[in-house]
Amino acid sequence: MMKRILGICAMLVIATGTVVHADEGSVNLSLKDAIRMAVEKNLDVQAELYNPAQAIADIGKYRGIYDPGLSILTSYQDSTNLLSNSFTSGVGVSRQRNTQFNAGINQLLPTGGTVGASLNNSWNHNNFIGANTLNNYFQSNVTFSLDQPLLKNFGTETTELNISVAKFGKESARQQFRTKLLAIVSQVMTQYYQLYYLRENLDVKRTSVKLAETILNNTNLQVQAGVLPAMEITNAEFGLATQQKGVIDAEHAYRDQVDTLRYLLQMPPVTEIVPVDKPFRDPYKADEAELVKKALALRPELQQQRVALKTSELQARVARNQVLPQVDLTASAALGGLAPTYSRDLDRVVSGQYPVWTVGVQLSYPLGNDAAENDYIKSRLKVDQTKVQIRSLEESIATDVRTSIRAVDSGYKQLDVTARGRAYADQVLDAYIKKQRVGLATTKDVLDELNNQVIAKGNEIQALSDYNKALTQLLMTTGELFEREGISVNEKAMDALYDKAKNE
Repeated sequence: MMKRILGICAMLVIATGTVVHADEGSVNLSLKDAIRMAVEKNLDVQAELYNPAQAIADIGKYRGIYDPGLSILTSYQDSTNLLSNSFTSGVGVSRQRNTQFNAGINQLLPTGGTVGASLNNSWNHNNFIGANTLNNYFQSNVTFSLDQPLLKNFGTETTELNISVAKFGKESARQQFRTKLLAIVSQVMTQYYQLYYLRENLDVKRTSVKLAETILNNTNLQVQAGVLPAMEITNAEFGLATQQKGVIDAEHAYRDQVDTLRYLLQMPPVTEIVPVDKPFRDPYKADEAELVKKALALRPELQQQRVALKTSELQARVARNQVLPQVDLTASAALGGLAPTYSRDLDRVVSGQYPVWTVGVQLSYPLGNDAAENDYIKSRLKVDQTKVQIRSLEESIATDVRTSIRAVDSGYKQLDVTARGRAYADQVLDAYIKKQRVGLATTKDVLDELNNQVIAKGNEIQALSDYNKALTQLLMTTGELFEREGISVNEKAMDALYDKAKNE
């Protein structure tokens, strides 16, 4: 289900290829396919996506303050009481029955006020005696009311504080998701280049075993011809065993790396993953000032911190409002009626002949107001603290960019150094093989140079892998990795998760 949701949302917009199964248990994998699979299937990415969806639920929850409130009351009362009768100097009995049916609705306003309307109906019966006394009658009224704060709690910002904080929370969660996705994509690329190194290194080790076997065969022939002493065979066999151990260790490291990448991509079990994309070898021109500027504009964790600042500033403004005195305007208007029959009672209500209205202002203010004032002070301190945290993060990001640029520059220089080292090792080994054939070098000398060549080749491959890892780190540090890899994050995936949960 999650895969379907992510596919519908098109979080990843890149030119993707097809994962090719070279043979049973072996997969040819391009870097773009690895990134695509990580975005679609990585469990950490999927788990992080739920946070923005939950933030959407919070927004809907707090918007519920604008849901109209409906109230309905029905009741019946029957009472019999003993009363003193001043005319007869005796005791009388009062009997009353009352039935009520009332309905009302109220609505919160963005200004912080509340408006309401109600219809109240009652039927009354009593045993009172008198010329102008009604023993059975209906009494109704329609009432409209307004309660509006004028200072404290006035305004949309105060009324919709939780809604606004929830919206900021959604944006913060979205930036947190981008941070997680950025880290996962960077990790996939790094592990992909590490897999390339380990696989190439394994090939070097296997080639060295074949060469050690050739050296052993040649040594056997030379011993048989009397050119070399018999102990040279032992040296050659030890050299072959050493190279074979290197293959075993390299295979172990390669299989572990296959599992590491397979877990990140949530691939089914495979014995081999063949990275088909060759690492980048060209120089990378870096403008430090421009890259720092990009990083400060693109890094999602910095965007998240700026959202936190907006939240703190909003809360500080609302806290400032809470310091003000409570001054509320209250007003109400009612149309009443009373008659022996309900229809006549309603006619009098509709006629508007018996209006009742009130208007007033209520003031309340705690002497000292320490709680509200200290809440406001705390909120201002929180704003200042967040600003300092942003400056600290900006300095940290700028430092990370400069460090990454130096790593890329150093990595590129290592390409040339290790290439020359490998070329030299090739030449020396070739020379010693020729010397050994004519008895001018021992088998141990040749095997030592073979080890040097294996190390030099491994260093060259490692340098190429490290250079590309450094480039990946730089792109992640500047926040350009999404743009370079054609990855776009939108809110449809978050909305889809929320809608799915809502409709279940």
